[in-house]
Amino acid sequence: MFKGLIGRKVGMTQVFDEDGAARPVTVIEAGPCYVTQVKTMDKDGYSSVQLGFDEVKPKRLTRGQLGHLERNELPPLKVLREFRTKSPDVSEGDKVGADVFDAGERVDVIGISKGRGFAGVVKRYSFAGGPKTHGQSDRQRAPGSIGSGTTPGRVWKGKQMPGRMGNERVTSSNVRVVLVDPERNLIAVDGSVPGPKGGVVIIKPVRKQ
Repeated sequence: MFKGLIGRKVGMTQVFDEDGAARPVTVIEAGPCYVTQVKTMDKDGYSSVQLGFDEVKPKRLTRGQLGHLERNELPPLKVLREFRTKSPDVSEGDKVGADVFDAGERVDVIGISKGRGFAGVVKRYSFAGGPKTHGQSDRQRAPGSIGSGTTPGRVWKGKQMPGRMGNERVTSSNVRVVLVDPERNLIAVDGSVPGPKGGVVIIKPVRKQ
């Protein structure tokens, strides 16, 4: 059975478990999603299911995007994402809701992390910085030496240095589904997930146990 959803992060709250302990959860508006395209091994070289989410006004999409959706008489959908699957047991035009997942199930939640702008190494990588004594006034949050002049005589690729922080694709792996509300298309998962409130997230079956 195909499992996968596109959703929008609503925010965080808490629920109480059987022992009465408060657990932080993230609420996700998961769907309704529509199957906009099914790719098969024979026709496309691999099998996958493309889902659409977030209905908008037609003028928000290009003519090509509208034509792609109108093939199956689907509404104009802003967000399209593809899910690899070995057995795409759904058809184009089908509707997928929050009930594809069950409470207690483990999932991966993928989102775009909050952008933090240009950041130094102390904030970005938790560097200690330089000593605060001995007359030093402008090196406290500096990265220090970034390599030797003789060997290798250059800066290694991937060196931790100042740069843009955040705004990256991040996966919260192996998170537990706490509750599912199919009527309101809501899914609550344990803990936090990447991105701001209102950010688009992808929910997939867990890959790493």
